[in-house]
Amino acid sequence: MLSNFSSLPSPVGLSHDEIMHILLGEEYGILPEGERAFSVEEISRDKSFLAGKANLVKLAFTMRGAFGEYTFPLYEVVPNDGKKHPAFLHINFRDLVPDKYQPTEELIDNGYAVFTFCYKDVTSDDGDFTNGLAGVVYKDGERREKDAGKIALWAYTATFVMDYILTRGEVDREHISVIGHSRLGKTALLVGALDSRFYCAISNDSGCSGAAISRGKSGETIADICRVFPYWFSEHYKMYVHNENAQPFDQHFLLAANAPHRVYVASATEDDWACPPHEYASARLACAYYESLGLVGFVGADEEAVVGKCYHDGRVAYHLRPGKHYQSREDWLKVMAYLKKQYSMDE
Repeated sequence: MLSNFSSLPSPVGLSHDEIMHILLGEEYGILPEGERAFSVEEISRDKSFLAGKANLVKLAFTMRGAFGEYTFPLYEVVPNDGKKHPAFLHINFRDLVPDKYQPTEELIDNGYAVFTFCYKDVTSDDGDFTNGLAGVVYKDGERREKDAGKIALWAYTATFVMDYILTRGEVDREHISVIGHSRLGKTALLVGALDSRFYCAISNDSGCSGAAISRGKSGETIADICRVFPYWFSEHYKMYVHNENAQPFDQHFLLAANAPHRVYVASATEDDWACPPHEYASARLACAYYESLGLVGFVGADEEAVVGKCYHDGRVAYHLRPGKHYQSREDWLKVMAYLKKQYSMDE
């Protein structure tokens, strides 16, 4: 199967900074510059959450930009056992804890802390660049051609949340992973590429302009995504509409940019819009970059991904589950199994 992608550009030989220059300059947009300033204020605390297993804390998280500051809610759930715990930063579609995409009690029972924010609380999921983070980054909502789109702004915020998570004494600083589904899976991959402090970046069904190779892709294409969601990316990205072969990169660059830490791609058999074969190919292609750094990349690859099989032995991981476009309990359990295995290999 990989022979079908033999003409793709390769990230091998490029530095991390060079890969990010390409990804941000050509696709996601250049991030805002300035002081990394934030503050956190506790709004509420439920000490009896999950029958007393954990504290549920709601925080007001404030970031400052060139044109002011903005505040959004951040939720944290930390086990009450007094130990240090690995943690997830979950970028979610809603601000609910628990949520259909976040089985919070199961995460706590497996020994994790979890920090969550709703992406739309950071800045709206539309072409309005005057609200939230966008409103304090762009004067009057005006962007230049290569300025950051909404995905990059959501990802940028997650790196600030990571600054906060690292202050929490209950968290194992070496084992913090970022996870998201669909458009937020794209976001999680970019977060991991931007911030080497994460242990793993986990993409669930991220598809077009996320984990999936764009050239020759079935389902959603760059033309589709730029027609419906142009504001997710820089204006410059539109030059690749019906012109994928002109890209000096493809989406395996995004996975490779997560090196040296781990990256995980999850797909679903009926998610044709995301194109699981191209998500799988991207994971395998990113392996070469990891190996060029002397790291174990993708292990045990089959010509085509086997449904239900977990490829969990390398720093690039993958699974393909039965079903539709959804961040399921099964996905979470497979991810936690991978992380547990990797933690043991680190020892």
